[in-house]
Amino acid sequence: MASTALRDRLVSIIEPMLEGQGYELVELECTAGRGQGVVRVFIDRPEGIGIEDCERVSRDVSALLDVEDPMPSAYSLEVSSPGFDRVLRKPAHFERFVGARVWVELEAPRDGRRRYTGELKATGAAGVTLEVDGQPVEIAFSEIGRARIAP
Repeated sequence: MASTALRDRLVSIIEPMLEGQGYELVELECTAGRGQGVVRVFIDRPEGIGIEDCERVSRDVSALLDVEDPMPSAYSLEVSSPGFDRVLRKPAHFERFVGARVWVELEAPRDGRRRYTGELKATGAAGVTLEVDGQPVEIAFSEIGRARIAP
């Protein structure tokens, strides 16, 4: 199973369970291959999370993955908070952080530029508006390859 397909499968298994428990799946990273793979799950809640939340989610996700068995080999599971450089992957993530400084990398360069860092000024149905070097830059969600809160 390709890495992207495996990641998508894991998200489809884990995200509904987390949402039912009041958590948000911020990001999921996985590596599978020879030897032991790794599944990293980054969670959050509006009021924040603590170590107890990570422990609880780790137990619940582990049990769920034991039943669903999507991993092609042995793996270790890591559950963590998103940290200060939080990944932005859904429109709701961007909406939550309007006013924050963000870093966006486009899937393909636009006018020779692929990376933008600036203040997230607005979000809409189609994309976001950043203020970069005093100028507004509109970016469609479909153009975004990766995005995160900038330091």
